Amino acid sequence: MKYVGIAEELRGRIARGELPPGARVPSTRRLAADHGVAMATAAKALALLSQEGLVRAEPRSGTVVASRERRGGQRGLTRDRIVRTAIDIADAEGLGALSMRGVAARLGVAAMAPYKYVRGKDELVLLMADAAFGERGYPAKPSGDWRERLTLGGRTLWSLFRRHPWLAQLGPITRPLPLRSLATHGEWALSALAELDVDAATLCDLHVLFFGHVQGMAVHLEREQSALASSGLTEDDWMDHQGPAVAAMAAGHPTFAKMLAELTETGYDLVLDDIFESGMRALLDGLALRFGR
Repeated sequence: MKYVGIAEELRGRIARGELPPGARVPSTRRLAADHGVAMATAAKALALLSQEGLVRAEPRSGTVVASRERRGGQRGLTRDRIVRTAIDIADAEGLGALSMRGVAARLGVAAMAPYKYVRGKDELVLLMADAAFGERGYPAKPSGDWRERLTLGGRTLWSLFRRHPWLAQLGPITRPLPLRSLATHGEWALSALAELDVDAATLCDLHVLFFGHVQGMAVHLEREQSALASSGLTEDDWMDHQGPAVAAMAAGHPTFAKMLAELTETGYDLVLDDIFESGMRALLDGLALRFGR
């Protein structure tokens, strides 16, 4: 497995001090070129080192050598520290890079030490989600009408998914997570929707529709993050590579082709934040029309 050899070489450079803590590690593209492998293979090498806690992803800086903090072994280790460290890993590298061993390595403790506080990865992910959803709340005394309150609820959830892209990947909307902090967001949205004076079944359906819009857009946040890490291509780079294939796909479909031609001429950036806001307005407009509000 070529990625194991690449990881071993980088591991040696880190051990010898050639790549000190904080130093930038060669990018996926650079590793692929230097070793004559696909970028996906190079990405797997970096992912392996990340799981070992040797490197970490830094926003706008790329992958850097992690500082192996040593705080007297297991002394000072708490459940909260484990959860916050796991969140940091998932935020930077995605939920797929998270492991109990990687968390232990990042904390500088024995591999089995976190198990004294958390039974395993499944429980850890639930604790992470509860902590993440609990980072933002709502005014003790709600103000505004149902639409204003629902807009605040949607934007609050979106900001949390933005901060923690892995949150949207945790499970289908048909199987809600039993989290206290998530119930806080649910209560805020339900109390706003209840002003539409609907029965319990309709109220539940509307809440699923509302949350589904936010989560449905948010699932693409980590997918893009993962695609960037595995391919080394930005959104613009990917579109440049796919341009001829997309043009060929549009052949014979006049509306599609016309749209592409206009976008090519005028320029276009797909901004998820803007689409989220547009979808939220359309959803609330629809509810207002349906229920006469």
